[in-house]
Amino acid sequence: MITLCIAILVLIAGYFIYGKIIERTFGIEPDRPTPAISKADGVDFVTLPSWKIFLIQFLNIAGLGPIFGAVAGALWGPPAFLWIVFGCLFAGGVHDYFSGMLSIRHGGQSISEVSGYYLGNGVKQFMRFFTVLLMVIVGAVFLLGPAKILTGMTGDYMGLGVWIAIILVYYVLSTILPIDKVIGKLYPVFGLALIFMAVGLFIAMFTQGMKVPELTMASLSNMHYRSDDFPLFPMLFVTIACGAVSGFHATQSPIMARCMGNEKQGKSIFYGAMVTEGVVALIWAAISMSFFGGVKELNMEMLSNNDNAALVVNTISNTTLGKIGGLLAILGVVAAPITSGDTSFRSARIIIADFMNSDQTSIRNRLLISIPLFVAGFLLTQVNFGVIWRYFAWTNQTLATIVLWTVTAYLLKSNKNYWMALIPAVFMTCVVVSYILVAPEGFNLDTNLSIGVGVITSFVLMVLCVFKRKTYRQATLNAVKA
Repeated sequence: MITLCIAILVLIAGYFIYGKIIERTFGIEPDRPTPAISKADGVDFVTLPSWKIFLIQFLNIAGLGPIFGAVAGALWGPPAFLWIVFGCLFAGGVHDYFSGMLSIRHGGQSISEVSGYYLGNGVKQFMRFFTVLLMVIVGAVFLLGPAKILTGMTGDYMGLGVWIAIILVYYVLSTILPIDKVIGKLYPVFGLALIFMAVGLFIAMFTQGMKVPELTMASLSNMHYRSDDFPLFPMLFVTIACGAVSGFHATQSPIMARCMGNEKQGKSIFYGAMVTEGVVALIWAAISMSFFGGVKELNMEMLSNNDNAALVVNTISNTTLGKIGGLLAILGVVAAPITSGDTSFRSARIIIADFMNSDQTSIRNRLLISIPLFVAGFLLTQVNFGVIWRYFAWTNQTLATIVLWTVTAYLLKSNKNYWMALIPAVFMTCVVVSYILVAPEGFNLDTNLSIGVGVITSFVLMVLCVFKRKTYRQATLNAVKA
């Protein structure tokens, strides 16, 4: 438990220390009108209270990620703790804060438009397609996940198809209605349920005497039951996305950027929600490693259940928290993905509306964009869930990498400390390139070869970035002389 407690304390300290550094680097302007004020439309641009925006952002970015991802990541053992802490503070927090604040500075535009502004028109066109594709995949994943859990709870009374239909109807309403009508009212309740679940599990680990593995030199090894096929690098860094760094967050931050009344809210909403998600991921990783008796036992449990993390989540929640606590915990597990799925479709609508210049005050325009998205999402639910999740994981981290390069470009052009974005951008480039080359769903190449290509690709991009910095600096000097 010592490792877990220290990890949580480091995350909290990181919020106050590194979060402040990031905020100063960006340079907030509290007196600058935000899009929620200057572009208020009663649908997407609606000013909301800070505490409500925080809970919405937290639920938007959470979903199944810090729960299912942490359970799956725990198969590698204690190294998962390191990735969650350092990934959250130095990669995910940077990614989330700047993607949200840059959206505010660009009138609440989606991440595809912002990326295009800093990385060029080619990137903009790619990001438009890429982000919409990711949102539909996320919507399908977060439609299937909770539907399966609810089916398990209701048994023969309501089948999987019925729950999918019910959740899909909710998605339609939350996507097309003004943000304060459904999302603004339901999210605080679901947010409290998710927080209760995490706190309850943390207390249960103490009171029930669970032995959480400690991080030692001996435990810094690959404990995965298929260690040869799933090397710790890069597999762990893609498996645990939400809770460390996730491109999905960059698609959600602009939704909240359209609801903030002041730029000084950014640190608590964007960086704070990321840190909170990191704490949730730590708790789930820890209890997964200890509940069944250890990391080896968790591996055997997952193997016997065909790697179905939902069954592990159900077992842990109901056993540790009793009937009432278990019910609230399951509510958190079910509500979290649903409240990410609905905003995934909402985000996809906004992205498409941005590049089509479609007036979203018209419900007809909202429906014309949304209906094809729901049809595509439903069709994806017919595909094997495990396959969808694996491709979602890589696509998600690739998007995070592009966003980190976008932030790097912004910091370079603004003559600010670009290293805080460049270092995680280089690292994540190595991760996503290595992963797609070595993964079974990718090219399934040799591990050393894949990592080598990833390192070379990252190094080349870093060198290009340094040369670009010289170009920006020279342009600035020329402007000053002129």
